[in-house]
Amino acid sequence: MKAELSPRRQVFLYGLLCVLLIPFVFPTWWMVTSSVKPISDIFAFPPQLLPESYDWTTYAKVFELQPFVKQYWNSAYIAALVTIGTMIVSSMAGYAFARIKFPFANAIFMVVLLGLLIPSEVTIVPLFQMFLKAGMVNTHWPLILVPIFGAPSVFATFVMRQFFIALPVELEEAARVDGLGRFKIFRKIALPLARPALASVAIFTFLHSWNLYLEPIVFLSSADKFTLPQALTQYTDAYGGPMWNIQLAAATLTALPVLLVFIIAQKQFVEGLAHTGLKG
Repeated sequence: MKAELSPRRQVFLYGLLCVLLIPFVFPTWWMVTSSVKPISDIFAFPPQLLPESYDWTTYAKVFELQPFVKQYWNSAYIAALVTIGTMIVSSMAGYAFARIKFPFANAIFMVVLLGLLIPSEVTIVPLFQMFLKAGMVNTHWPLILVPIFGAPSVFATFVMRQFFIALPVELEEAARVDGLGRFKIFRKIALPLARPALASVAIFTFLHSWNLYLEPIVFLSSADKFTLPQALTQYTDAYGGPMWNIQLAAATLTALPVLLVFIIAQKQFVEGLAHTGLKG
């Protein structure tokens, strides 16, 4: 049995955790409160924890200066398609590497993992040339296809492979006795048991796609096709300077889905990492 902490130690522990929490919470608090401050108060020193006056018109201007609803939809549906596509590709690839014996399986898997070591900046020019020849520049296809078959999918494949390796082989042997083939074993037995790992893959894939910045600024040029990270850079005044309060209001709206997704699915995320051996 675990020894219970004394009240004094509990108070000390919770106080220490609150202090350590400040560097993580303060930037978000500053973003939200500064979104309703006048620009002159945003960089005041010492920082103001609460605004002296609230200017809620900044949120209205977010939608007036940019087609923000359209850009929000762009990020949402792209992230959804990338998440679903990555879950499908990584689960099938991870199961194949974990359970199907074929020549040079481990060597091929190591080559696949090498994709994680290649920075996206190195491959962006060849990818641009390829999509330009295919007539897909200034469309959302590069933002969907590259993550599904690129580095995010490689990491997701690694997570799924680790999970499937840990599954008892006896489950598959019993299914074969019942006459199930390889694909039905995957679909009816392995995949339902892999829900914690799939939840982890879904969360970090969604976050990666939602926050993607380099690829949108390379492939997109029309404001109505922008995604949110690219749209945030467009809130500038007549001299090209950032309109900080409006930009922070847009950033606050952009961060909401990410916080909601993680709050709702954090239990599954932790469970998935625990089952795949990635926990610290």
